Amino acid sequence: MSLLELDDVKVHFPVKRGVFFDRTVGHVYAVDGVSLTVEAGQTYGLVGESGCGKTTLGRAVLRLNDITAGRVVFDGTDLAALPSEEMRRARRRLQMVFQDPLGSLNPRQNIESILAEGMAAHGIGATREERRTKILDILDRVGLPASALSRYPHEFSGGQRQRIGIARALVLEPDLIICDEPVSALDVSIQAQVINLLEELQDSLGLTYLVIAHDLAVVRHISDRIGVMYLGSLVEEAPSEVLYAEPRHPYTRALMSAVPVPDPTVEAGRERILLRGDLPSPAAPPTGCRFHTRCPWRQPERCDTERPVLTDMGDGHRVACHYAAEIAAGTVLPTRDLAPRVLRDTDDTDGTGGPSAPADTEGTGGAEDTAGTVPVQKPPPAADPQETPGTGGTPA
Repeated sequence: MSLLELDDVKVHFPVKRGVFFDRTVGHVYAVDGVSLTVEAGQTYGLVGESGCGKTTLGRAVLRLNDITAGRVVFDGTDLAALPSEEMRRARRRLQMVFQDPLGSLNPRQNIESILAEGMAAHGIGATREERRTKILDILDRVGLPASALSRYPHEFSGGQRQRIGIARALVLEPDLIICDEPVSALDVSIQAQVINLLEELQDSLGLTYLVIAHDLAVVRHISDRIGVMYLGSLVEEAPSEVLYAEPRHPYTRALMSAVPVPDPTVEAGRERILLRGDLPSPAAPPTGCRFHTRCPWRQPERCDTERPVLTDMGDGHRVACHYAAEIAAGTVLPTRDLAPRVLRDTDDTDGTGGPSAPADTEGTGGAEDTAGTVPVQKPPPAADPQETPGTGGTPA
């Protein structure tokens, strides 16, 4: 039996208006029908662009956000149906590492107080000395000195604060840790240290992780299985290596095409899918397939009206696309106005003589930066292949 099972989980936030009396005029469909399973000892990666509902889903597992519908079964118990006090006790086995390490730590408490607070609430350690002994052991595991006990969060670096967040989860001896963007705010070198630490702790303590991120390279490194979310729904799920080798859903293919390859020859000639249009509002999601407004392979008769379900394509590879098999076989081709472009080192889409990179609509440079990019016509080659200021082109 799986350690964690999500069955058609929905989290809808009401939109209220009114001067004297609030009335519900609509809902934000942050999570809308997600089903997945996480096996014990496994790392499940959840990816997608900002606003797709990843964090909301993770918080819903812990019931930090109320669940509108569906079941969250943890080790045979439906957490969605538990009374508040029973849910509080159950949280000892489920912990979360938050995205902002400084914001998740109380600035008025020293590290010993922060780590001992949860232990006291769950009855771990009969005396203060017992709790301190356990805390010192955990600090040693996460690579922090004993002198950290008397210091405050603002006295640590970002990487050290994230280690404190991990230690706070570990002192309760959980079975499942939900890591919400655990390294997105850290430098690359510190990211590697934290990721390696998570892997070492998993090997030594038998932990299970649900890792939420939009950095596809990080997710590939740490995950056994990956789920891709778009606008509140799971659109593809597969073992890590299978998903990266053969993405089936058009949205996953667009995400993968935005990941840079550290080989100039391969990078220059590979396919990059540039999506048109903006991410729809979760308060008014499109009918039918949620991705059909931006999908290069859209078939209006079915995609616009019928919402696809996750279908097993073999070997545990599930895809929510009506035409996934036909797209892979090449029998369904991209439509002319939404066709993906293949950018090579000789292409010039910005008038500078050099290749143009996908637009960065969020300023993050991550995989989600393909959203909102419109392919433009290829102008004649420029005489001087140097980057012109303000064009965003890349020097040849």
